[in-house]
Amino acid sequence: MGVLKKLFGRGKPPVIIVSGLPRSGTSMVMRMLDLGGVPVLVDGIRTPNIDNPKGYYEFERVKKLPDGDMAWLPDAEGRAVKIIGALLMHLPPSHTYQVLFMRRRMDEILASQKQMLVRRHQDAGAVDDVEMAQLFEKHLAQIYDWMAGQPNLTYMDVDYNALLVDPVPVLTEVQAFLQKRLDLAAMATVVDPSLYRQRASG
Repeated sequence: MGVLKKLFGRGKPPVIIVSGLPRSGTSMVMRMLDLGGVPVLVDGIRTPNIDNPKGYYEFERVKKLPDGDMAWLPDAEGRAVKIIGALLMHLPPSHTYQVLFMRRRMDEILASQKQMLVRRHQDAGAVDDVEMAQLFEKHLAQIYDWMAGQPNLTYMDVDYNALLVDPVPVLTEVQAFLQKRLDLAAMATVVDPSLYRQRASG
């Protein structure tokens, strides 16, 4: 079951945010929402590649949140946009937010990141897995502390691993959380076992 926190003061449609650590399934869930009937805010600048053959579903201006670029947020109301966890804390209190926060087994995240770096001919061994996992866990704790303190934000944990095994129950929770009628059957078709390449053995 996902974690839910009450949202106070609904006015304008909330911004639906798909967030999480890198390689946690955010692009997959953005595609699910798109097929399920939720308008998405994307620009297509980052094109599909071997790491994300179905597309990244990104909106580049999100990366400028730390610089104060927030003029696009009204366009995101009632739509889904992908924002990595590190940028969530730059969101202004002037909007309401529904956050689908992706959770994936940490060993799979680390393996997926390492493989991506190898394919890009970057140093995948600069930080060992134990240290990286500790850094990620600390980062997650900071994000959850911040989200818990925002009266204009509600969030739900989305279990990536459970979503791949049996998507419909998880997507049913997502539908209830967003309070929208979604095409769950279309969303479930996004699950592609062939792309589950860093599957944990235990």
